[in-house]
Amino acid sequence: MVETPENPKIFHITHISNLDSIVKDKFLWSDKKRIDLGRECEIVGMTEIKRRRLEVHEVNCHSNTKVGEYVPFNFCPRSVMLYILFKGNHPDITYRQGQEQIVHLQADLKTSVVWADNNDVRWAFSDRNAGMYFAQFYKDIANLDKINWSAVRATVFRDMLVKEEKQAEFLVHESFPWQLIEKIGVYNNRSKVQVIAMLGNSISPRISVERQWYY
Repeated sequence: MVETPENPKIFHITHISNLDSIVKDKFLWSDKKRIDLGRECEIVGMTEIKRRRLEVHEVNCHSNTKVGEYVPFNFCPRSVMLYILFKGNHPDITYRQGQEQIVHLQADLKTSVVWADNNDVRWAFSDRNAGMYFAQFYKDIANLDKINWSAVRATVFRDMLVKEEKQAEFLVHESFPWQLIEKIGVYNNRSKVQVIAMLGNSISPRISVERQWYY
């Protein structure tokens, strides 16, 4: 069993074209908040799963809240979701541009928790994909050992349990501040040039080609 990392990082993936509105708003929004605000974006998730996260799956450590009300992060790059986008053949996803246009937004878990606690923002994490009916949720970092870190770090996830537990999530209610994003990981130099051009002179995190974060 892999021990809990001392300083875990968290990763949110989004389409490169969404960066402009994220930077202008200075926040990443949950699906629920984004819909309420009328924000348009390039959707790279599964339609039915997004619906269930908004309407069905509850974050049971925070009463009366649904998964879709939270900004989701994984505890690793090169996620299962990214693999699905890379394959580009899932019937519930309309996106077919592959992984080159997907960027990773990296933040520090403990820094994020401090910000959330100081601003009375609810947060939680799950021991597997938060859209699973039997996912367990926690709101104390002392429970990070409930995550299967071996699964999180796995590069092969044919085993169904490994696949589910690799998708453990860190969730922040409604919004996550752009100022906490410490690095943007991109697929190649072409993507890096695109991001630099898009962000212009705005204060931004480090932009780094992280080919090992992709398939």
